[in-house]
Amino acid sequence: MKTDATPKRPKIRSTTIVAVKRDNQVAVAGDGQVTLEHTVLKHTALKVRRLYQRRVIAGFAGSVADAQSLADRFESKLEGSNGNLTRAAIEFAKDWRTDRMMRRLEAMMIVTDGITVYILSGDGNVVEPDDGVAAIGSGGNYAASAAKALLRNTELSAREIVVEAMRVAAEICIYTNDKITVESLPDQR
Repeated sequence: MKTDATPKRPKIRSTTIVAVKRDNQVAVAGDGQVTLEHTVLKHTALKVRRLYQRRVIAGFAGSVADAQSLADRFESKLEGSNGNLTRAAIEFAKDWRTDRMMRRLEAMMIVTDGITVYILSGDGNVVEPDDGVAAIGSGGNYAASAAKALLRNTELSAREIVVEAMRVAAEICIYTNDKITVESLPDQR
C-alpha cells in the first residue's frame, strides 16, 4: 500500500476582489478576511493597493505571501514599462507562466490603470473583461453577478457598485467578509 509521506498543507482561503468600470471611473474592492481551513485568521487584511506612483490599482486573491510576492514583481514590470499597463501585464504573465518559482505561487490579480482592467493568472492569461466587470477569489462569482446586475439596472457609480457587490458576496460566501477596502481611478486618457 502506497502512502503519501508529504503532509497536507492547510488550505488558506482568502479574498474576494471585484472591479467595475463605469463611465470614466474604475473602482476595485476587496474584503478583509483571511481564512485558514475553517478558522478566520484576520478580518482586516488589505488586498487592494496602489502601485506605480499610485497610478495603478491591484487587487490580489490567494495566498497572502504569494500575492505580496506577485505584487512586488508586477510593480517592477510597471517600472520597466514606464507605467504601460498592457506591456507590463503581458511581460508579467509570461514570466509567471515560465518561471519555475513563480508558477508555484497560488494567487490571481486584477489590475487597472483607470482605462483598462485585466485579470492576471499564473497560466499566462491576461484577460480584459468585455463588460467592465472583473472578479476573482472565493466569492468572485457572487461579487461579479451582483456587480453585473447593478451595472445593468442602476445608475450607481463604479465605486458604489463594487461596495454593494462585495456586500452581496459577504452575505453568501463564508470566506468573504464585509470589511471592504475600495480604491478608484478616473480614466486618465
